[in-house]
Amino acid sequence: MSNYLLETYGLQLIDGAAPIDDRLRWQVRELLSGLYPAGPFERRSEQRFPLPKLIQLQPVGPDGRTPLGTLLTVSGKHISESGLSFFHPQPLPYRLVIASVEKVDRARAEFLLDVDWCRFTQFGWYESGGRFVKSAGDESTTA
Repeated sequence: MSNYLLETYGLQLIDGAAPIDDRLRWQVRELLSGLYPAGPFERRSEQRFPLPKLIQLQPVGPDGRTPLGTLLTVSGKHISESGLSFFHPQPLPYRLVIASVEKVDRARAEFLLDVDWCRFTQFGWYESGGRFVKSAGDESTTA
């Protein structure tokens, strides 16, 4: 952590001699500064928000409705107005999924998601994400 950040938080870490509480706070703040950097470092045009929720993914066919494979549960990472990202323990063999997230009122928000990127993490999990194609919940059809 830079001296500027240390001074900003009023911490003094010299040769590891800081009290345990200050060291703990320093580690947490260093972690948070990497997750939420200040300044114009964000390359995305849309704001992302943490999504600390379990998400159910139902793989679907090219029509966006026909279920394929089994329902998967993944761990949410971020959401924006155009898409979301999540962590999962196994590779995903499908590109189109219906992502279902529980809302505050316990109803579910459902989106057709085009999963267009994936990377392997150093902890043995995968991080993936994609763009929303359309809302997938409560569609009414007209004849």
